[in-house]
Order: sequence, then structure tokens, then C-alpha cells
Amino acid sequence: MSTAKGIDYFTEAASVESVNARMSEDADPRLRQVMGSLVKHLHAFAKDVELTQAEWATAIGFLTRTGQMCDGNRKEFILLSDVLGLSMLVDAINNRRPSGATENTVLGPFHVEGAPVRAMGEMISLDGKGESCLFEGRVLDLDGKPVKGAKLDVWCDNADGYYDVQQPDIQPKWNNRGIFVTGEDGAYAFRGIRPVSYPIPDDGPVGQMLAALGRHPNRPGHMHFIVAAEGYETVVTHTFVADDPWLTSDAVFGVKASLLTEFVAGEAGDTMWKSRFDFVLNRADPA
Repeated sequence: MSTAKGIDYFTEAASVESVNARMSEDADPRLRQVMGSLVKHLHAFAKDVELTQAEWATAIGFLTRTGQMCDGNRKEFILLSDVLGLSMLVDAINNRRPSGATENTVLGPFHVEGAPVRAMGEMISLDGKGESCLFEGRVLDLDGKPVKGAKLDVWCDNADGYYDVQQPDIQPKWNNRGIFVTGEDGAYAFRGIRPVSYPIPDDGPVGQMLAALGRHPNRPGHMHFIVAAEGYETVVTHTFVADDPWLTSDAVFGVKASLLTEFVAGEAGDTMWKSRFDFVLNRADPA
């Protein structure tokens, strides 16, 4: 590193040291650790591929357009993180659980706070579309005991493959959404539709990137769940249609074998399909 009068100048060879040396010793230690590692790996990437100025400009333009696509309903940066597998990696790092506990998967960009609390067995599909399905099961602890007062926040796309927030002028508010609370037996039940596969929004820069890479934007059919109960770790997950053709190439890498769910034909006079899944919660660390 070139030095004159005690001043360190930027060089290609010592680029990481040059940048990280500017951080104050008074900065938050965790921030220093994260940013120091980010600079280290980012610079290593640029050196590894010998990034051209034209490529750098393309990347800046891509990130700018990604930010410009974001609003209250469209979260393009979450989509970017999802399709790069980063969302799933961060989720895996932060949700390591013992064998037998229900696994997490990616939250996705379409969760909405404040969904209505519904009575057990109530229908969440409000637009009259799709093949009706009864979702049922129990919320248990690792010892197989029922969890009372567990809150299940559920949501999915409609039969056309769109979430209500994507079509606010077409779908009823809170279509295919609801919250259900378990009783003493830990059981839950609600009626919706058999989930259908759909493409993530691909009309923006993330979709253009996927097309350039020869990747499709499709997600297999799934029902979203957030299962929360006092004293237990919250589970953010999906249940996946077990015979969906996109399971092994999910655009956001969200599929896990333990989350595949059979959809069986309903009985005469009942819903067209039934899907059963038991959620197993791990107790939260008191700390």
C-alpha cells in the first residue's frame, strides 16, 4: 500500500484494507464485522471476474430499477433475494431446529399484516374460484402434546395464480387469507382452494435477470402458514402440493421434502380436496 506522510492510498492489491481501515473503532462491533466481511467478499468477487466498467454500470442500473419497482405491495428486492437463494440461506441459518420440528421456508413478498380472525372451518376463498379444499391438522409440541392458543396466519394465491394484493381492484379484500386460533386439542381446520402453481412477478428487473439466465419464474402450488404460540419458536412455512411439476425447480428454492403434502379427493358433498398437515413446534429459548 502506497504511503505518504502517514496517509494510506487506495490500491488494487490492498483495496479491502484501504476501505475497511476507514471504519471508526467506535462503530458498532457487529456492524464493523458485517460491513468488513461484505467489503472483503465484494472486492474478491470483482477481482475474481475482473469486472468491467460497463458491467459495473449495468449492475448499478439493475439495482436502481429494482428499487424503483418497490412499493407497498411490490417488493422487488425481496424477489431478488429469493431467486438468488439468499432468503432461504438466511432463513436456514436463523431457524436451525431439532429433528421432528416443522421446518421453515421463505416468507415471500405477499404476506399482509392484519388478516381477519376467522372461525374454525370457515372459508377463506372469497372470489368463488378454484377447487375447494379442506385444510386440517393439529399444532403439537415435540412430545406430541397439543398446543392451545396457537395462531395460524394463512394465505395463498387464487385459482388464477395471483394474490389479492396483486389485484386490489379485482379480488375481494383478504381473499384467501385468514387467522385461526387452536383450542385445547390443538386442532385447526379451514376451507380454501387447492393451491395452484404461479410465476413470481417477472415484469421487472428480476424477471429480466431470470430470462437472461435461462431460468423460469415458477413456484409450485403451496399454502403459506405462520404458526405462532407463546413459549414456542414461530414457524414461517408453506405446505406444498406433493405432485406439483415445479417442486424440484422452485424459482425461490423454498421446497423442503418435509413440507410436501398429499391432496386427496374429498368425500361426496364435502370439499373437492382434503389436505392434512400437523405442525410441530420447538420450545423457544428462555433467553
